[in-house]
Amino acid sequence: MVWFSHEDASIERSTIEGLCESLVEEAKTRLGIAELRRVLLLPPDITRAHAGVGWITEYLYHRLDQAGAEVHVIPTLGQHVPHSAQDNAWMFGSIPDERIHAHDWRDGVTHVGTVPADVVAERTGGAVTWEMPIDLNTMTVTQEWDLIINVGHVVPHEVLGFANHNKNYFIGLGGKRTLGAAHMASAVYGIENNLGNLLTPVRACFNWAEEQFLGDLPDVYLQVVMAYDDSGSLVHTGVYVGDDLDTYLSAARASMAQNITEFAEPVDKIVAVMQADEFHATWVANKAVYRTRMAMADGGELLIIAPGVERFGEQPEVDALIRKYGYLSKDEVLAKYATEADMQDIPHATAHLVHGSAEGRFQITYAPGKLTQEEVESVGYGYLDIDEALRRYDPAVMQDGWNTMPDGERVFFISTPSAGLWSTADRLAARADHEMQH
Repeated sequence: MVWFSHEDASIERSTIEGLCESLVEEAKTRLGIAELRRVLLLPPDITRAHAGVGWITEYLYHRLDQAGAEVHVIPTLGQHVPHSAQDNAWMFGSIPDERIHAHDWRDGVTHVGTVPADVVAERTGGAVTWEMPIDLNTMTVTQEWDLIINVGHVVPHEVLGFANHNKNYFIGLGGKRTLGAAHMASAVYGIENNLGNLLTPVRACFNWAEEQFLGDLPDVYLQVVMAYDDSGSLVHTGVYVGDDLDTYLSAARASMAQNITEFAEPVDKIVAVMQADEFHATWVANKAVYRTRMAMADGGELLIIAPGVERFGEQPEVDALIRKYGYLSKDEVLAKYATEADMQDIPHATAHLVHGSAEGRFQITYAPGKLTQEEVESVGYGYLDIDEALRRYDPAVMQDGWNTMPDGERVFFISTPSAGLWSTADRLAARADHEMQH
């Protein structure tokens, strides 16, 4: 059940800190914790730093440390690049670096169970018929914890409908097999059937796995929702604390109401900015593709200004796969997946080739800080020089929403694509319906 929640047009930091205090006290009572000796904090990684989850984690760390607990932090990286000490300091402030542990998705996981193929098939309406092995971060599932606090930002998501809740475990702390099975399932089912739905097939599988395999964990979810205020600033509008699916659903319904922008007609041109201090690979910068694709007009153009992008994949083997095949349609990828060993070896990367594709429907143009025109065009994207892009579409001058340029060009500008979902009303209505798939 939802332990408690707080909603407002804009929630101050001091209020959120007070809610963190309430969480700790409620956890002791509700979970029957006699003493908080060892506590684990599971925040998102640096790609969600804009949501304030870093300072929330820092506050909880010091609150618990001062109470005598031994507190550890594992950013839920998935297979993203582990944080450097500088990244940790930038995101988590004064938490000692030795208490922040990098998730190792290859060698640092333990098998906790398997979602059977028949369960996966039922949850996906028969679209997917393979089992889903659940391998999770060894430190999380084998060490003794008095309390585990999941901190996260609930926002529309391309695999799970909305991010956070048990995504922290199964994606953020998942192993190679789990990541591969889940991402390929979402790709086969169709990214546009997942975006902004409360209960996607992959989330339904994760909910089943959480109930079956993680019931003994003494955990609680602290989830935030954010929206733009009247001045165009991203502010906290909701905090939801609890230990079950209702906590996720409450936050996701709020995000659905606040973070989805509907258009009556498709948009011919969208300009999106991916911040240099958060996004260094197209793997994560392609959130700009995921979150806007349902708004794009056929034959339109999505321009992604990404000054920090220097590679395609987060790991060398993923980067090599993207460079080899490029971003392809679902049908093209599935045809190759049947025969290509490298695709089969890292299926989460194979799924990314689909997610980052326009399916031939519109043009994706990148203005990256540190990739050449030849590199960008080799994976199927258009290229624009970063300096030219910043000159023409200066983020300091552009306003979120519609902008008319000096030469009359009309574009829709998005300063933080990872904070929402943009779609035409008819594409939202055309999504597969997952709401009954419990």
